[in-house]
Amino acid sequence: QPHLVESGGGLVQPGGSLRLSCAAAGENLDYYAIGWFRQVPGKERERIACVSENDRSMHFDRSVKGRFTIWRDPSKSSVYLQMSALKPEDTAKYYCAAVRFQELCVTLRSDEYVYWGQGTQVTVSS
Repeated sequence: QPHLVESGGGLVQPGGSLRLSCAAAGENLDYYAIGWFRQVPGKERERIACVSENDRSMHFDRSVKGRFTIWRDPSKSSVYLQMSALKPEDTAKYYCAAVRFQELCVTLRSDEYVYWGQGTQVTVSS
């Protein structure tokens, strides 16, 4: 059972970049679909990106497509969300989540993810 830990959040100016990490020490995350979510107070959590097991596919919400990307580093049991051209509306708490799933990650509902990290805050402001 992966214990997910996010890191890398912080304060960044509009147009800047951040890289979030989702680590699961000792676990091979290649076998898991990984989703990245964000939530602002008073709003529902939304999925912004996901990657299928063994990188079979990736999906990005239109709000982040072209600005965010995902990659895995199996040697570090980690999955990364690289965020570029950040906007104030990207301000949120970001979470990673995982589930053993062999189909395309885009078909997963949020409530189907089993393992969740504690989240990391991203604030985009000048």
